[in-house]
Amino acid sequence: KFSSHMNKSSLMMAGGKMTTEVDEGKGKKIGSHIKMGGKMMGFNLFLDEVVTERSRPTRKVWKTVGSPNLLVIGNYQIGVELAPEGNNTKLKIFIDYNFPEGGAKILGMMFGDMYSNWCVDQMLYGVIDHFK
Repeated sequence: KFSSHMNKSSLMMAGGKMTTEVDEGKGKKIGSHIKMGGKMMGFNLFLDEVVTERSRPTRKVWKTVGSPNLLVIGNYQIGVELAPEGNNTKLKIFIDYNFPEGGAKILGMMFGDMYSNWCVDQMLYGVIDHFK
């Protein structure tokens, strides 16, 4: 549910969009896979994520497996945490990523932070939509 905004065409995706495929665990169980693919400016993009931690309802972490085919980041780990804070709930979204391999590493050095911030924003919008 949190990645639903990445399935929409956007400026960051240069008008492209990703489609999402989940296994029988629907991306909600440890070991469950989430695969995304699409095109951006003629480049085929693909990644396979696996859920590595899940403490419902407070924490979920997943990471890429294999060799993702992305332009500005390589393998990454991303997660979301919820914690009570008085009468409110504190939300923490994080991403740790490597630069892509080969010549794309230069793109990662130039745009990796901007893209990873966009990914975190997309997760934030997904959380907001979930609790509306």
